[in-house]
Amino acid sequence: MPARTTSTLIGWTIIIVSIVVGLAGGAWLIASRNGSSGEPTAADFAAALGGKPVEDDHDHAPGDGHDHAEGEGHDHAGHDEGNSLELSPQALKNIGYEPFTVAARDFERKISLPGMIVERPGKTQYRVSAPLGGVVTKVHVIEGETVAVGQPLFDVRLTHEELVSAQGEYLKTLEELDVVNREIERLEALTEGVIPGSRLRDQKYERQKLEALLRAQRQSLLLHGLSDAEVDEIVKTRLLLQSLTIKAPPHDEQCDCGDEQLLHVQSLPVERGQQVEAGATLCVLADHCKLYIEGTAFEEDATQIRDAASRGAAVSADLLVRDSREPMLEGLKILYLSDQVDRDSRAFHFYLTLPNEIALDRKEGEHRFMQWKFKPGQRVELRVPVEQWESRLVVPAEAVVSEGAEAYVFQQNGSHFDRVPVHVEYRDQQSAVIAADGALKPKAVIAARGAFQMNLDLKNKAGGGVDAHAGHSH
Repeated sequence: MPARTTSTLIGWTIIIVSIVVGLAGGAWLIASRNGSSGEPTAADFAAALGGKPVEDDHDHAPGDGHDHAEGEGHDHAGHDEGNSLELSPQALKNIGYEPFTVAARDFERKISLPGMIVERPGKTQYRVSAPLGGVVTKVHVIEGETVAVGQPLFDVRLTHEELVSAQGEYLKTLEELDVVNREIERLEALTEGVIPGSRLRDQKYERQKLEALLRAQRQSLLLHGLSDAEVDEIVKTRLLLQSLTIKAPPHDEQCDCGDEQLLHVQSLPVERGQQVEAGATLCVLADHCKLYIEGTAFEEDATQIRDAASRGAAVSADLLVRDSREPMLEGLKILYLSDQVDRDSRAFHFYLTLPNEIALDRKEGEHRFMQWKFKPGQRVELRVPVEQWESRLVVPAEAVVSEGAEAYVFQQNGSHFDRVPVHVEYRDQQSAVIAADGALKPKAVIAARGAFQMNLDLKNKAGGGVDAHAGHSH
């Protein structure tokens, strides 16, 4: 190769190397000026060449942490970021958030005791028995049906020999009395002096004896189970009563469940055509207009229960249905305390009168069915007031979240909720009493519901979850 050609190639090589070194040096200067410690990018090279910067191959959405305003930080005024969170309106609905305004008020401390709805011994059930032996010829009711006082229940064909004999004697006395009355009328119609006066007097004496016997026999029939109307029917027709209609008995006390006193057929052990003896149970009627709540307490609660009964304290009750509770009644009074303590459990019972309510009343053909709201066997929780506290900060029990030795409420602070540690003086199923130590003040608005979910969300956030406020402008 000629020397001139060689020198030309060497010159071009030097020029190219100089350009590359210059570009690298310019990129390094730009990176140093921008505070970057990384490798130079295509944009750096473009800047070094004096051209436009090359666009990045990805986009940054607003709010992804790349476009904070000048001086912006993540701390919100008025609260600690580590104990505060912000929830969207949809999230508040999801957790069932309900606000509660804190206020000082008097608080009645109550103890919770288990109870059960029971029937009133000797009052709830009416056992209908056969007054006489016979055969059941008709059953007017069905089990579960509601009946009114005086409504027919059964027709029984009488086979009781004593009743048949009593009716025969009664009918015989009626006939004899008729004969004596006719004789007296005949003698009185005769001319005075034709017959001796002693004969008329003897007939009147006989009538008095028959009338006395008739009254005694009538009472005997009534004691056998016949009604006045049925005995009058015997007198009218001069026929023996062959069947007996048994009706629903009257109440022995005034009912508070309405003008109409109603019973329902609780059990029906007889069938049509069945032979029954006198005294046999035909059915059992029940009156659930009033019931009892049987509460259970232990010996150490006896003094408090007795004091509550003596001052007529208003007891409240919740109906327990599986794992839920339904507020039932307020203002119940303790009726009496049992005079015995169970030897094994060391528990005793106390009783409250429970007024019932009609929940359903319908007819199916000629039969009527009624459903009561409260039924024997249902479980309840009784809250008996035992102590009165004045001017306390009382909040719903669900508003307080316990975590180890700490207890918190979530106080609303603008659009955020701050977790505030509190001292709980007392807590039951319904309420919590917060100490007035300045941590929580009257008129503060806290979360009555949803506090548990808020605390869980805050723990997840503190545990390294995505910051809910990252990239947000406040």
